[in-house]
Amino acid sequence: MRRPTLADVAARAGVSAKTVSNVLLGRPNVSAVTRERVRSAVAELGYVVNQAGRGLASGRTGRIAVAVPNLYQPYFAEIAERLILALSEKNLSTTLRIAHDREAELDAALGVTTRDVDGVIICPHNFTGHMVEDRVPLRPVVQLGGYATPLVDCVIMGEREGFEAIVRHLLASGRRRIALVMTGPELVPPAGDRFAGYLAALEEYGLPFDETLLTFGSDWDRRMSGYEAMVGLLRSGVRFDAVACVNDATASGVLRALRSHGIRVPEDVAVTGFDNTDEGEFTIPSLSSVSPEQAEMVDVAIRMLLDRIEGFDGPGRQVRTGVRLVLRDSSV
Repeated sequence: MRRPTLADVAARAGVSAKTVSNVLLGRPNVSAVTRERVRSAVAELGYVVNQAGRGLASGRTGRIAVAVPNLYQPYFAEIAERLILALSEKNLSTTLRIAHDREAELDAALGVTTRDVDGVIICPHNFTGHMVEDRVPLRPVVQLGGYATPLVDCVIMGEREGFEAIVRHLLASGRRRIALVMTGPELVPPAGDRFAGYLAALEEYGLPFDETLLTFGSDWDRRMSGYEAMVGLLRSGVRFDAVACVNDATASGVLRALRSHGIRVPEDVAVTGFDNTDEGEFTIPSLSSVSPEQAEMVDVAIRMLLDRIEGFDGPGRQVRTGVRLVLRDSSV
C-alpha cells in the first residue's frame, strides 16, 4: 500500500504543499483554521513526516549525540539513559558515542564522529572546554560534569559540597579516622573538588589530614579498584573507622573487601560513596551516597543545548546543580 505524501495531505486539506510544510514545521503566519485543516488531513491519511527530508529542508536532523566514556560505570550508564529518555520526550533522537579516551572525546566534541547531529552533550572523563580553544566545533556542545570553562556551556555538579557533606556526616556520627579511597597514581598528590571537600570537613572538626588514611585504586571507575585499594589499606595495618569513597563503583569494591576480611559495616567501619547510582540500594549493606541530582543536570544540559541550536550565541555559561545526601545502612 502506497504511503501518503505531503502532496496528498495538501490535496486533502485544499492548500499548497508549502502550507502543509509550514504547519508541520510549526512556522507562524498560518491561520488557525488552515492549521486545523492540515492537521485533520494528516490524521485522516496517516501521514508520517519524513525526518530525513525534514532535516535536509531545515538544516537539522532532529538528532543529538550523547558522548560518555563508558557504560560499565553505573553513573555513566544511568546519565546516558536519562539523557536519551529526556531527549525523546522532546521528539529528538539520539546517537550514543563511547568516547573512551581524550582523543575520542575531542573528536565527539569537534564533530569528527558526530557529523550527523544538531548538537553534542558530552559527559567527560578527560575532556574540558579548553581542548577546543583553538578549534571550532561543528555543532553546539554542552559539557555535563567535569570542570567549568568559559569556552563551552557546562553543567557542574556540586562535588566539593557533596563530599564535604558526606564526610561531615561520618564525623558527626563519631568517626574520626576516615580513610579516603581515591584513584590515580599514588605518587601524584590528590586534587579535585572531592578531595577539597574531604579536607574542608576535617578542618571543620579540627582534624589534621593524615596521609596514611589515603589509599588509591588503579582505575577510578571500576569496582575492582575499590577492592584493591581497601585490601592494600588493610594490609598496611592503619587504623580507621570509616571510608569515604570517590564514587559508588569503588565503594562497592570496598564493601566486598571489608566483608571478605570479616569487618562489619557499619558496626566496625562506616562506608560512603558518591553519585547515588541505583546499585547502591542493592549492595550489602545498602550504600550511603551523595546524589548530584542527575535529573536536574540532564534538564539543564538539554535546555542549554536547545538554546544554542535555536540560535543563542552568547559566551559559555556555567550552571552548578545541587547535591543531596542519601543515607543508608552502610553509615547509619
